Amino acid sequence: MTAWGTDRDAETAQRLAAQERELTRLRAEVAAWRAAAAALPTRTDSDFTSVSGRTVQPVYTALDLPPDLQAATGLPGDFPFTRGIHPTMYRGRLWTMRQFAGFGTADDTNQRYKFLLERGQTGLSVAFDFPTLMGYDSDHPRSEGEVGKCGVAISSLADMETLFDGIPLDRVSTSMTINGPAAMLFCFYVAAAERQGVPISQLQGTIQNDILKEYMAQHAWIYPAEPALKIIVDLFEWAAEHTPNWNTISISGYHIREAGATAAQELAFTLANGFCYVEHGVARGLDVDAFAPRLSFFWDVHNDFFEEIAKLRAARRIWARHMRERYGARNPRSWRMRFHCQTAGVTLTAQQPHNNVVRVAYQALAAVLGGTQSLHTNALDETLALPTEESVRIALRTQQILAYETGVPNVADPLGGSYYVEALTDGLEREAEGLFAEIEAQGGVVRAIESGWFQRQIASSSARFQAELEEGRRTIVGLNDFVEEAEAPVRILKVGDAAEATQRARLARVRAQRDSALVERRLADLRRAAAEDRNIIPAMLDCARAYCTLFEIRHVLEEIYGSYREPVFF
Repeated sequence: MTAWGTDRDAETAQRLAAQERELTRLRAEVAAWRAAAAALPTRTDSDFTSVSGRTVQPVYTALDLPPDLQAATGLPGDFPFTRGIHPTMYRGRLWTMRQFAGFGTADDTNQRYKFLLERGQTGLSVAFDFPTLMGYDSDHPRSEGEVGKCGVAISSLADMETLFDGIPLDRVSTSMTINGPAAMLFCFYVAAAERQGVPISQLQGTIQNDILKEYMAQHAWIYPAEPALKIIVDLFEWAAEHTPNWNTISISGYHIREAGATAAQELAFTLANGFCYVEHGVARGLDVDAFAPRLSFFWDVHNDFFEEIAKLRAARRIWARHMRERYGARNPRSWRMRFHCQTAGVTLTAQQPHNNVVRVAYQALAAVLGGTQSLHTNALDETLALPTEESVRIALRTQQILAYETGVPNVADPLGGSYYVEALTDGLEREAEGLFAEIEAQGGVVRAIESGWFQRQIASSSARFQAELEEGRRTIVGLNDFVEEAEAPVRILKVGDAAEATQRARLARVRAQRDSALVERRLADLRRAAAEDRNIIPAMLDCARAYCTLFEIRHVLEEIYGSYREPVFF
C-alpha cells in the first residue's frame, strides 16, 4: 500500500472515531435532557400522537437520522428523489392548480370550467355523478334521482363534446376521476378531441383508472378483479403508442385514507397496488419502461402537517428503489413518482364550516412542501354540498396565495435535513416495507382484497380514530370542542332534478339521430374482441365514435367478463 493510501485510511479512521465520540456525547446529552424534561409539567389535553396514532417524541436530533442521510435523500431531481423529482422544483414550474368540479349536465359543468379557467386555474378535473361512476346511462332505472347530483352526467360522446365545448383539448390538461368504466370515459374523451380536430398524440391529462382501491375502499366497480386489470393493461398498451403524454392511471391513496386508513397504510396499500399494476403489465409482455413513465399517483393530505410531508417524501423514495431494483426499470422517468394531491375531505366539518378554509390552507402547504405536481384544495362547503362559485374561488385563491405570496416555492424541499421530518420519512418507509411483507403473506394484493384483509385493516384504523374522537382523546375544533350553539348558515349549491330530465331528452335525441346499424356492428366488434382476449381499446374507441352509450358498452363487456360481487367480510 502506498504512503498516500495509508494516510487516507488513517484520516478515515480518525473521522469515524470523531463521529462516534460526537454521537456518544450527544446520546448522553439527550438522555440528560429527557430526564430533566420528564420532571416538568405536561399538558393533559393531548396524548402526543399523530393523527395516525404514531407516538411523537418531544425532540428529534441527529441520533434519529438514517445512517447515511445523503444516500437516503439525494438532491432534488436525483435518485431516490426523496427531495423532489425535478432539480429546480417550483422555481422551474409551479404545481398545476386543478380544482375538482362537476355537477348537473355537461352544459352546467362547461360553464363552471370556463369560470375557473378565467380565474387562473391551470388544469381541469372532472367529477362525475354516481350513475356515470357505475357505468349507467342517465335514463337507466338505477340512475333515477342521482343524475347530476354529485358530479356531471356523461352518457355518451355527445355529453363529452358538450363538456369541453370551447375548451381546447390540445392546450388544457384534464384529469378524470373514474375507475370502473374509466376506459369508456377515456374513449369518449379521445373521440371528443378528434371532433375538435386535436391530434390525440397531444392530449395531456390523467384518467384515474385505479380499480384495486375501489375493491379496498370506494366500491365503484363493475367487473371482477382480473378482467378489470386486463382492461387497465389494455389501456397501458394502447396509450403508450397513441397518447404518449397521457397518464393512463392515477394510483390513488386518497380514497383509502378517506375510508379511515393511517398514513402508513395509505402509503403501503397504494404502493402495493402500483406494484401490482406494474406486474400485470410486465406479465402481458410489455417493457416496463414503455408504460411506467405514465403511471401517476394521487395522495390524500390530512391534518398532521409533518406526517403528511414525510409520507410524500417516503413515497417517492420507495417507488424509485422498487422500480429500479425490483422491476428492472432502466429509464429514470420510470423511477420518478409524479403525483396529484387533494386536501382531505374527511377532515372538513359541517360545524363552523369557515374553519375548513384554515384546515385546507395548512394541508395545501403540506402538499407543496412534500413536492406535489398537482393540487386540489377543497372548498369550505364540500361537507354540505357541491361547492358554490364563491367557495371554490376561495379554494383556488388559497393555492394562488401559497404560490405567489409565501415564498415557499422558492426552495426545493425546504424541510429536508430536519431531524423530525427525516426521522418521520425513514419511519414511514420502514412501516410500509413491513406492510408489504404482510400483503405478500396474504398471497398478494388481489388475494388480500378477495379475503377482505385490506378492508379489515382500514376498518380497524377507522374505528380507532372514531373512538378517540368520541372519548375526547382527539380534538376537532368546532366538532367535539370549542363548539358554538348558534352558527351562521352557509349558502350551499343545490342541484335540482332538471338535469335528469335534460339528460333523458338528450339521450333520446342521440339514439334517434345516430346510425343504429353502425352501433350494433361496433358493439358486436367489442364483444368479439373481449371474447377473443384481444386488446379491447380500439373496438371501444370505435363504439365511442359511433355514439354508443356508456351502459351499452358496459353491458356488452359484462356479458363476457361477468360482474363483481363483494364477499361478506365482517
